[in-house]
Amino acid sequence: MTTDDGQPNHNAFRHSPTGPRVAPRPRPDRPAVQPPRQAHVTDGSPPRFPWRRLASAIFIVAILLSAGIRAYRDMSRPDAWSFWKDQYVSSSLSSALVANTAINGDHAVLAVRGEIGPAAAIWLRERLDEAHLKPGDVVLLSSPGGNLDQGVLMGEIIRARGLSTAVGAVDKSGRIRPASCASACVFTFAGGQTRYGLDGSALGVHRFTSAARGDDAVADTQRVTGAILGYVTRMGISPQVIEAMSQTRDIRWLEPNEAEAMKLVTTPIKAL
Repeated sequence: MTTDDGQPNHNAFRHSPTGPRVAPRPRPDRPAVQPPRQAHVTDGSPPRFPWRRLASAIFIVAILLSAGIRAYRDMSRPDAWSFWKDQYVSSSLSSALVANTAINGDHAVLAVRGEIGPAAAIWLRERLDEAHLKPGDVVLLSSPGGNLDQGVLMGEIIRARGLSTAVGAVDKSGRIRPASCASACVFTFAGGQTRYGLDGSALGVHRFTSAARGDDAVADTQRVTGAILGYVTRMGISPQVIEAMSQTRDIRWLEPNEAEAMKLVTTPIKAL
């Protein structure tokens, strides 16, 4: 619609075809302004406590404490430090791989010497893995003895791999010389599938002692004796070796014919 002067009249009403006149919608001269966002209004309740984070922290602390307690208990045992020292700091045993020996033809020889410590079995298994010994190869022993349990475990490892044993040491020129194997070393030697007796080398046995006291000492002695008897029997050795052990607390050096009669030595070698 227009006014009398011919100009459009924006304030005028327009006629609706279906009803009364209605006012036209105003046209905005500028873009509509977005209303400001309302701030988050709380209901006045206190903030939630982070229980999940607290539970996770408690769980982690509990794990650390449990590990620390176990480590403390392990290290508080009388032999714990000796075990860790023997395994990680300085082993009481040493080894050398020897080639071109006359002990068993072309088979390799791993010379092991030193005292049998509380981690000796783990040490021997690692050295055998590094040397890649195969069945028939020889573990050459030179040791005054040491830990009885470890000596037996070393013998078990040697037997499980089908290795042979001999008593001797390697000199600076690489030649094998006679040596001695006593106490716990004898049980390591017993693990050999074939047990060579080198001329001049010696095997020594003695009565083992128990750290227990009173009735516990008697029970412990019986237990160890039964275990040792079962071990030597499985290795094909006569129980006479147990009798020889029980006769003295001092080292008893077996004569070559004694060692052969006990089946401790299966293959004597007169000279290399």
